[in-house]
Amino acid sequence: MTHTDPKLAQKRAVAKSALDYVEDGMILGVGTGSTVNCLIELLPQVRLKGAVASSKVTEDKLRALGIEIFDLNAVGELDLYIDGADEIDAQGNMIKGGGGALTREKIVAAASKQFVCMVDDSKVVDKLGRFPVAVEVLPQARSYVARELVKLGGDPVYRENFVTDYGHVILDTYELDIKNPSDFEQVLNNIVGVVCNGIFASQSAHIMLKASDGGVEVVKF
Repeated sequence: MTHTDPKLAQKRAVAKSALDYVEDGMILGVGTGSTVNCLIELLPQVRLKGAVASSKVTEDKLRALGIEIFDLNAVGELDLYIDGADEIDAQGNMIKGGGGALTREKIVAAASKQFVCMVDDSKVVDKLGRFPVAVEVLPQARSYVARELVKLGGDPVYRENFVTDYGHVILDTYELDIKNPSDFEQVLNNIVGVVCNGIFASQSAHIMLKASDGGVEVVKF
């Protein structure tokens, strides 16, 4: 028996809205996840020069559609990056990394002039932190970083049988009290052995496309 994603119609609607921001001849930064997959299906409608992918999974999906993949080092600044989020607040700060592609996502977001975030209304929160924060860690530092996360009030859980595109491991960290996302993002980054974390405040969204049963709302930050 197959289970249909109850939010699939919203994901398709918000992906269709995101397509309005994509221009012919563009090298597009493309994120990772189920909502992004809906966007990828629509990209053949646009004459892209190519794309910079935020994960190996996205790269493979784009290649399968005949879209050329560029290395970020070769293209410099991108005009546009489109991705989803696990959570997003009223300022455009996000938690990402449920799929484990957070570091590459954050790099592509940082290198883009505009970040459009596609979500359904269930992802919008008053305060970040209900969804665990993925902390990407050098394998050797896993236990040390876990202890430091506990000192911050967190409950880190090792994501077993998972390795990031860069060969690192992930600690999914629950119970963090994220009062100031920008400051907390830096606190986590300053732990020795941490490569990156899933709080996107320094690379927050510029535009949120929020899908609900009533349609898609555009929110600019």
